[in-house]
Amino acid sequence: MTEPRTPDGNRFYPRGPITSTITTEIEDETDSETTASPERRFNVTIDRTASHIEDFVHIVEIAAAAIFALLFAIGVIDLAIQILERIQSGEIANPRAVIKIIDTGLLLLIIVEVYQTVIAYTQRTDTRRIVRLIIYTGIIAVIRKLIIFRTTDYASTQDALFAATAYTLTLVSLSVILYIEQRAITE
Repeated sequence: MTEPRTPDGNRFYPRGPITSTITTEIEDETDSETTASPERRFNVTIDRTASHIEDFVHIVEIAAAAIFALLFAIGVIDLAIQILERIQSGEIANPRAVIKIIDTGLLLLIIVEVYQTVIAYTQRTDTRRIVRLIIYTGIIAVIRKLIIFRTTDYASTQDALFAATAYTLTLVSLSVILYIEQRAITE
């Protein structure tokens, strides 16, 4: 997907243009900053600095997306190896082994959702879409925890009950938020 551009060819950011009209006016009027007032030179400097920082942040965002894509690729290879090992050992029929495979698969889905969130953010996508991606990521993460939940992993039954209640409340809360967000779209 190409970046949106303004009519003069600059990158367009919904948060505001990278180059300021002050910079453009000064360059158009004089082609020299030395004749501009000190206040205008200061504003131009701030605007240029902000532009460089924005470009740097954009590069870091893209790097983060690349890291998540790499993690996903490594995870898919690891999942394939896990499945092959379980088949060869005959462990594929063991419910614990299947749950571990499902856990890895859901973790990969979380990585994909985080990757999509980073990409949506770098493309300055609508905030609602980003929020929706974050909600989906949260729901997948909670479902993952619920699938691998074992009461034997906790020191006491009360600790297990507390954890189960927390997971349930989180899942219900995320589901309600998603429902409200979906209704807002249709209205």
